[in-house]
Amino acid sequence: MTGLDGQVDMLLAAMDARDPDGFETALPGIARAVPGARPEEVQAALVRLEPALSLPFGIAGNLAQLVGSMADFGTDPAVVVPTLVDRAAAAMESAARFARLHREAFGDPPSSQAIDEIGPTVERFAGGAAGLGLDPQEAELLVQAWFCADDWVQPVLYLCQRADVRAALPQRARLTAAIEPVLDVYGTPQWLAGLLKVLDDEPLLVLDRGFAGTGRGYRVTIGGIGDNFQLHTLLAAALIGDPSRGLLPGRAPSAVEAAAAGTGEDLQPAGGLRGNWNLVDAYGEWIWNEGTPADIPHLDGVRVVVLDQEPYARSWNTGRQYPLMTPLLRVDAPVPADEAAGWLSRVKPPAR
Repeated sequence: MTGLDGQVDMLLAAMDARDPDGFETALPGIARAVPGARPEEVQAALVRLEPALSLPFGIAGNLAQLVGSMADFGTDPAVVVPTLVDRAAAAMESAARFARLHREAFGDPPSSQAIDEIGPTVERFAGGAAGLGLDPQEAELLVQAWFCADDWVQPVLYLCQRADVRAALPQRARLTAAIEPVLDVYGTPQWLAGLLKVLDDEPLLVLDRGFAGTGRGYRVTIGGIGDNFQLHTLLAAALIGDPSRGLLPGRAPSAVEAAAAGTGEDLQPAGGLRGNWNLVDAYGEWIWNEGTPADIPHLDGVRVVVLDQEPYARSWNTGRQYPLMTPLLRVDAPVPADEAAGWLSRVKPPAR
């Protein structure tokens, strides 16, 4: 009974016996068994554990985080992603509802991090359930959501760093809507909001206007890029180089900088990362590094990035926001000179 299957047996037995202490005790055993199990064994365990994710928020929050991490060891995360997404959205919706009702009846709610306030809050909120139009059990579930919504969002955040999960993510609109009311309460939903905006297999048209003045253009495909700081560095690493090879003259990012923005372990290299150029959209507006590729507007169905000289020196500390997300930036082809000139004639001059 020490293998993964046996550890799952212990957890499910505790669930059937309504033994919360036994349920929590079984979780570390599962976590220890997963790395040594075969992917098929982990997948079978995920199938067996998925129904337990429907337990109340406060009971199954730690299980949700464990299941999210287990999915990387199985063969297909899709067996748990829909349930994890559904429960994460429900937890945020319930937390927002709790906050609204609590303010109406009792004033500002306690901090969602104040664990010592859970008992008094349950007593106060569930005790006044009738006056809130709730039954006591429903009221207690809302309290649970308030104190553990972050636990339910975390596994979705973790898994959404995978391109296959993002491609098939269910209920994206619901997740996006559920995040907004709790952005100021929890940290994790803010990061998930960024992941929900990530583009995958997205074409870009990149034009050198004022950076090196070559008038060259490139068709590029991007994916898994969390912000425009990262886009800035990855574009520079791909396009600055030997002009005889069709690249742009200039200072390319160092290997350390490129690794920080790509898949390297050191996300914050000593000395930080330096800017290379100014990114401008087709309408003359600056593409702020603090934004995301999804913010870049289309011109005739394609997002256009114009490269101009830096107006001032820029630097930043971190190469990428999401350490586990594998970025894609592929230069597909140069744009023929006459076509690039045509595009450059249509884009607006910089607005600043």
